[in-house]
Amino acid sequence: MAINDIDQSQRKAAKVAGFTFLFAMAIVVLANYGISFRLIVPGNAVETAQNIMAHETLFRINIACNLLYLITVIAMLSALYVILKPVNRNIALVAAFCRLVYALMWGITALNMFGTLRLLGDAAYLPVFKTDQLQTLARLHLTASWDAYYLGLPFWGLASTVCSYLWFKSRYIPRALAVFGVISSAWCVFCAFAFIVSPNFQNTVHPGWFDMPMVIFEMALGLWLLLKGLRSSDVAEPN
Repeated sequence: MAINDIDQSQRKAAKVAGFTFLFAMAIVVLANYGISFRLIVPGNAVETAQNIMAHETLFRINIACNLLYLITVIAMLSALYVILKPVNRNIALVAAFCRLVYALMWGITALNMFGTLRLLGDAAYLPVFKTDQLQTLARLHLTASWDAYYLGLPFWGLASTVCSYLWFKSRYIPRALAVFGVISSAWCVFCAFAFIVSPNFQNTVHPGWFDMPMVIFEMALGLWLLLKGLRSSDVAEPN
């Protein structure tokens, strides 16, 4: 099938992709800003543990949000593969694989959070540890959740970079948006690897700026796909 021959499955997939881009962002905002940042106190394992146990249901909702995000990303990568495989099947498959690795990191995050609850629970074998030891171990589990995110970040950035190249080549979206996607996603990949190699890199570039430009791109892409859909590649760019 030629690139400019957009079939019905691609158009449906575009709506799914647009929705999942926006829905995934809503889940992250809820989980992080609505729950995690309210319960986790930086540098204070004791207060963090007390907050979690005082709001255990809220913390469990956070775990559910992580799993829901994982499912949403899998739906997203499937939709993107359907859309972009006519452009280059192999490259689209690479992008799908990278995004899958990133999604699985959220499963690891959920597992670590379950471990946090277990350490702060009332299991019969826990009294062999002191309370402050259990609280410190629980905090380490939460820190491991962030480590999982930063290990998955270069895969997310790489997937977005590859997809942005295919968006540019296909002309399914405005080329200016696709170029912004390539630049912002490649920047994320660079920052992710720089941070892994040198943790002090965060003193040069704030971690919030590692992925923020790419997040803006994916939100804009989600809105475009949801509201505008795909346009034929033979449509000329406006001057």
